[in-house]
Amino acid sequence: MKLADFSWLMTGVVLNAVAQLALKSATGTTGAIDGTRLGLWTAAQQLTANASFWLALFAYAISVAVWIVGLSRLPVSQAYPVLSVGYVITALLAWMLLGEIISLERWAGIGLIIVGVFLVASTH
Repeated sequence: MKLADFSWLMTGVVLNAVAQLALKSATGTTGAIDGTRLGLWTAAQQLTANASFWLALFAYAISVAVWIVGLSRLPVSQAYPVLSVGYVITALLAWMLLGEIISLERWAGIGLIIVGVFLVASTH
């Protein structure tokens, strides 16, 4: 995989991770969302008034556009596994920015993901 192609994919992955963190931040205004019609309506009103929610949607939209560029350059069977790096980035950012605890088992899983992505990305 060429560096330029990988860069397009990774930009999409990073933007997707940013979107996840922004959505998590936005749920700070809602708390745990009740799955009832009224609960969903209330949460929707709270979320649409939250800047983090709009940042998340914007990051998702840009990530899709960037991802399409990456997909146009590579076979989907080679590109799609790169999305797994998002697990790593999201976990690290959640640990650093949100103070989430990452257990030894999760770190081991993250290590396996990194090895797997490397193997897939290095194939032709």
